[in-house]
Amino acid sequence: MQELWRWSNLGLAFVVELVALGIFAFWGWRFGSSTPVRLLLAVGLPVLTAVIWGLFAAPTANYGGPVVAAIVKIAVFGLAGLALWNLDHRVLGMLFVLVVAANLLIIRAGGLEPETPAASSSRLGT
Repeated sequence: MQELWRWSNLGLAFVVELVALGIFAFWGWRFGSSTPVRLLLAVGLPVLTAVIWGLFAAPTANYGGPVVAAIVKIAVFGLAGLALWNLDHRVLGMLFVLVVAANLLIIRAGGLEPETPAASSSRLGT
């Protein structure tokens, strides 16, 4: 049962990460002034976010550390919530941030963080 709880919360964490990318794409499309700008924002914002996430906040991130990862997560999810707010989806924006906060709290407080390749290899003695 513990593994089901763990993987459910890690799965939800992955889903909200993807939803945040979708929110940035939607926001970029809605607020671009012309079709080329809309396309640039709708594609560029999620790609830029994914690169920053991969470098600093992903479980296998090579840069930063726990503090930097927390700052990046707060920034990404907070900005996604603000983007929903700006799109006049205020209740969805608040609900999104609330779900993210609860999920991150459950993962952190419950020790459900995903294992990184470095952590599992160090436990194996390799």
